[in-house]
Amino acid sequence: MKILVIDGQGGRIGCLFIETIKKKASNIHITAVGSNSIATASMLKAGADEGATGENPVIFNSKNTDFIMGPIGIIIANSLLGEITPRMAEAISSSHAKKILIPINRCNHTIVGIQALSLQEFVDLAVKEILCSELS
Repeated sequence: MKILVIDGQGGRIGCLFIETIKKKASNIHITAVGSNSIATASMLKAGADEGATGENPVIFNSKNTDFIMGPIGIIIANSLLGEITPRMAEAISSSHAKKILIPINRCNHTIVGIQALSLQEFVDLAVKEILCSELS
């Protein structure tokens, strides 16, 4: 199973995904792609198997993965303070991979009807979704 974790800014959400997945299933291959070098470095430090930075790695790696994980903003052009380009959002949205997204209400994007959970609780639910898919 191949997972692509995409994050921006400081990479905090991506780091939580990677750390939680590696604790529960260390045999899963994780590629981390940051929209900036700080996010990529943080996710590599968290345990990603490989990493890259920027628009082209998002576009290239979105084509060949089983799951894409990240904040909901990765599918919205110009989100994450402008770090997600329209081409990145299109590549992620068009990918045949299953997307597991964390609902973050920032940058003028509000997702209504979402439970008030901590970031770690959302990450745990997302990782559970991945692990349940692996068993099916």
